[in-house]
Amino acid sequence: MKNEAIVSEFYDKLESRGVTRRDFMKLCGAIAAAAGISQLTANEVAYAVEQSIIGASEGNLYPVIWMEGASCTGCTESFAQIDAPDAATVVLEMISLNYSETLGAGAGWSFEEAREQTIAAGNYIFVYEGAVLQGWEGQALRVANEPGRDHLAHTAEHANAVVALGSCAVNGGWMAAHPNPSEAMGVSQYLQKVGIDTTVINVPGCPANPEWLEAVLVDVLMLELKRLDLTKDNKPALIFGQTIHDNCQRRGHFENGEFVYEYGTEEEVKGYCLYPLGCRGPQTKANCGITRWNRRRSWCIESGAPCIGCTTANPKNSNENWVQTNTPFHKRHRMLRLGNFTFQPTTIALSVTGLLAAALVIHGFGMKLTGRMDGGADFEKVRKWDEKHPDRAIGAYVSPAALEDKAAKEGNEESKGGKA
Repeated sequence: MKNEAIVSEFYDKLESRGVTRRDFMKLCGAIAAAAGISQLTANEVAYAVEQSIIGASEGNLYPVIWMEGASCTGCTESFAQIDAPDAATVVLEMISLNYSETLGAGAGWSFEEAREQTIAAGNYIFVYEGAVLQGWEGQALRVANEPGRDHLAHTAEHANAVVALGSCAVNGGWMAAHPNPSEAMGVSQYLQKVGIDTTVINVPGCPANPEWLEAVLVDVLMLELKRLDLTKDNKPALIFGQTIHDNCQRRGHFENGEFVYEYGTEEEVKGYCLYPLGCRGPQTKANCGITRWNRRRSWCIESGAPCIGCTTANPKNSNENWVQTNTPFHKRHRMLRLGNFTFQPTTIALSVTGLLAAALVIHGFGMKLTGRMDGGADFEKVRKWDEKHPDRAIGAYVSPAALEDKAAKEGNEESKGGKA
C-alpha cells in the first residue's frame, strides 16, 4: 500500500508538470538506452525512478555538487536550457543541487559552507565542469581564496562518483591546447596524480549533450553504477562506443562517393557528405546523430556543418584535446606540430616538391659548368670492372680498330660528298 501511495504521488507530480504516464515511460526507455543499460526494461527503470525520487522528495533528496573549473559554463547552459517538462528537467528538480556556482542563488562564505556540509554528510555525486589548472602552483584559478584544484581534490575524495562534464573536464579541452600556459588537464588525470581513486565518469563534448548527463545521473543515483557500461577511458560505452560516421544520415552519400567540395554548391543543397570540407565524423566517437540536440530536433551535420570532433578527448593525455587534434576545422588535414612550429601536411608535400625542383635545377647548372651537357666531358669508354674481367663483362663494346675503321669510312663518305 505504501508503494502504491508513493507511485500515485509521483504521477501526480508529473501531471502537475504536464508529463503524462505515457511520456514518462518513453523517458524511462530513453534513459535505459542512453545509459547503456538496454538489457533493462522501461518498467524496471520506471520503478527505480519512482522509488528513489519519491523517497527522496520526502526529505532525502540526493545531493549533488556542481563545480566550475576553467570553463565557459557552456555545459551548464546546455543542461539548464532544456525545454520543460523534458526528462532532464524532471530529474534535475528531484535532486538537491546543494552547490552550483552558475545556477545557485547563494554566494560567499555561506555558499561554501553549504558545500562543506554536503561533503561532511557524504553520499553525494560530484559534477565537475571545466579544466583543472595547475599553473603558477595552482594559482591560475582560485575559488574562495584557495587554489581551484584543491577544491576539486577535497570534493572528489569523498564523493560517490565524479562526472567530468564536457571535454574541458575530461582532458583540458580548449584550455589545454598549445601552448597551454596554465598547465590545464582533465579531472581523472589530476585525481590520479594526487592519489584519489574515486570513480570518474567522462562525458566529453563542447558542450556535452544534456541527455548524456541525464542518463549518467539516473544511472549513478538509482542504479548505483552497477549496470553502467564504460569504455577503457571511463566514458559511457553506448554513447561513445561508435563514431559519428557510423550513425550519420549522410553516410549513404559517402558510400556512393557523393561529396560537398565547396559551400553554396548544388552538392551542398542535395545534402551530400561533408568529408572533403573537414568533417571529423569518421574518427570522432559519440552518438550525436541519435540523441541530436534541442529536444532531438537537429544536430551539427543535419544543419549543414561538418563535425569538428568536439568529443575527442583522451583523459590520460591533455595534449590529445579536440582543439589541438582537429584544427583547422574546415581543412581535410589536422595541424602537425614540431615544437612551437605548426603546419599542414600539404605544406610538407609542397616543400619537398620545391626542394626536389631546386636540386634538379642546381644539378643542371652543374652539368652545364662541367661541360657534360655539351659533349665535352670525358666518360668511361669501358667500365673498369669489365676491363679487369673481359670474360665476364656486362657491357658490349666496340674494339678500337673497329672504331678507327668506322671513322675512316665516315671521312671518305664526307670527302666524296664534298667533291660532288
